[in-house]
Amino acid sequence: MKTKTLILSIGLTIVFIGGGILLFKGDGNKITTAGASTNVTIAAGTQLIDITAKGGYSPRSTEAKANMPTVLKVKTNGTFDCSSALTIPGLGYRENLPTSGETVIKVPPQKPGTTIRGLCAMGMYNFAVRFK
Repeated sequence: MKTKTLILSIGLTIVFIGGGILLFKGDGNKITTAGASTNVTIAAGTQLIDITAKGGYSPRSTEAKANMPTVLKVKTNGTFDCSSALTIPGLGYRENLPTSGETVIKVPPQKPGTTIRGLCAMGMYNFAVRFK
């Protein structure tokens, strides 16, 4: 009986420690939740969304706050593929991004439930920003 209790205690300890490790990310003080977008920050009343363009777009899906001014910051670093030719139909945006650098795209406040999609010139790569 003592052996079963000991094994059960060790098993539960492992589960609790493993669960604790999964809850904490990075510096150990930040708890992440499912669906949270780590590429979104808010500064001076403007929402900043970081997107990387190289071999596709990363992250492919972002959740953002609705009804506030937003800026997409699309970063490139040695990007020579079709993800450098960015189209965002919902904004009427169509530009070739620089090979390396940061392109700032202003997005007017969006209503809850709106999704803005970006795609490359060939339609191979895409990303979505969902406003909630």
